[in-house]
Amino acid sequence: MKIGAILLKSAAILAISLGPALVVVGAVAQPPTATAPQSATNANAVAHTTKAMNYRRAGGSAKVSFQGTKLMPTASGEAKVESKNNRMEIEAKFERLDDATKFGLQYLTYVFWAVSPQGRAENLGEITLKNGVAEVKADTDMQTFGMIVTAEPYFAVTQPGSMVVLENSFSTGASGRVENIDATYELLGPGAYSSSNTKIDNAIFGIDRNTPLELFEARNAIRVASNANAQKYAPAAWAKAQQQLSAAEETYRQKRDRKLIDSASRDAVETAEEVRVMAVKQKAEEDAQAKAAAEKLAAEQRAAQARADAAAEAQRRQQAEQERLQAEQAKAEAERMKQEAQQAAQEAARQRQQAEAARQAALAQQQAAENQAQQAAQARAAAEAEAEKARQAAAKAEAEKGQLRAQLLQQFNAVLQTRDSARGLIVNMSDVLFDTGSATLKPGAREKLAKISGILLAHPGLSLQIEGHTDSVGSDEFNQELSGRRADSVRDYLAQEGVLASSMTARGFGKTQPVATNDTPEGRQRNRRVELVVNGDAIGNSAGVTPDGATPGANPAGGALRGVSAPQPK
Repeated sequence: MKIGAILLKSAAILAISLGPALVVVGAVAQPPTATAPQSATNANAVAHTTKAMNYRRAGGSAKVSFQGTKLMPTASGEAKVESKNNRMEIEAKFERLDDATKFGLQYLTYVFWAVSPQGRAENLGEITLKNGVAEVKADTDMQTFGMIVTAEPYFAVTQPGSMVVLENSFSTGASGRVENIDATYELLGPGAYSSSNTKIDNAIFGIDRNTPLELFEARNAIRVASNANAQKYAPAAWAKAQQQLSAAEETYRQKRDRKLIDSASRDAVETAEEVRVMAVKQKAEEDAQAKAAAEKLAAEQRAAQARADAAAEAQRRQQAEQERLQAEQAKAEAERMKQEAQQAAQEAARQRQQAEAARQAALAQQQAAENQAQQAAQARAAAEAEAEKARQAAAKAEAEKGQLRAQLLQQFNAVLQTRDSARGLIVNMSDVLFDTGSATLKPGAREKLAKISGILLAHPGLSLQIEGHTDSVGSDEFNQELSGRRADSVRDYLAQEGVLASSMTARGFGKTQPVATNDTPEGRQRNRRVELVVNGDAIGNSAGVTPDGATPGANPAGGALRGVSAPQPK
């Protein structure tokens, strides 16, 4: 640890002496990630893939080795994973790790991660080096996961960065216990921690060689939160984080006990990370609302243009009809004058002129009939064109519904497993997001539901049916009540996050709607779930469809359902 602190402070002094030139190198010319990005969800996120193992099937304990990535090929490590009380206890040791500042002055420490096959990353703790060696003890509720080590700006980050220095690897002897699972997840790129217009200078590192690393991390965390516009999107929490950093700085200036300095600095780091997450979420919601408003305005403009085009076409037809009537009137007047002139001529020529007039009248009538037939054909063509426009408009509206439905399916899938069905978009919450036998939401469940609420709030007019299900273990009454309470917990939390209570219903079905057999643990786990059925005219579905034709509030096994609730007024 002392060697790491000396290297860190030396890098700080070098940053001050080199000035802006070093800032550009740290912020722009970052080393490449260990694995080439597969896709990008935003400007600062890339996808990464790591092999995962099902440690529950491994039984007892399992040993896993770690290999250094291209960023740090000499690094190595090993871990022992053991199942205890439905949790996995991990003891890991790492060797030949360089100081994190080699990747840029914004990187101060290393963090140990567990990553599920669904892409959920869990911070298992900070790795503190001593002569390039570190030992970590941690535990997780995941059963299947991969493990990585990343360089980070501070210990409390909630999403791994792109500087992956170590990944788990499985030996040939363990291949029989390794499932063929790829854990694909998002990594935050260097741009999330630095920017071309933010100098990484003595505002972070200072020039005091005795400054504790924890205080450096606190300063770094405040800077990262500032880059995320925390002042704008979470001003109250931002002020609290600044106060905590000031308290840590004051504790250090007063040369008080090192433990007090470390504790105050860690409080500032944790608050700053919470502020950054809040700001990122608020910014995403703001962008989604702006996009929805722009799309609505564009649709209104298209409708207005269509109405203007229809009015112009009607006016054109009316003008053409008026011109035709005027032409007929002029023709009739000319014929009258001609007849009067013929009557003034000699009697001998009158008979001949009358005969000629009759012939001319017959030709005129024939021409008029032909004109009328041509005009009728033009009118039919215009009517068919209008009908085609109407069909195209209807098809376009259906296509827009389909696009919105596909967009929502993708957004929900990024948070929880979602499938499309005739009932609507069905978002599945597994039982691992609740405490065993309880309707209490775990922190991970609340985080996912907060993201779900952000998506729902960005698309007003959607309705939500929340349906709780259990496996067949236990009595019918207990399962019915537990499924209802879990559905109510989800509904109440979404209402707390701002989703209109009038747009939601919550009901429990107990064990009456299984999706898999209850004869195996895997089947029972799939049956223990809460499903969120998203409906709305905007995506081509109407609310009110009950799974398998079940009647809301009715127990298929007989008797009344418990835990069924109607929409509550907000």
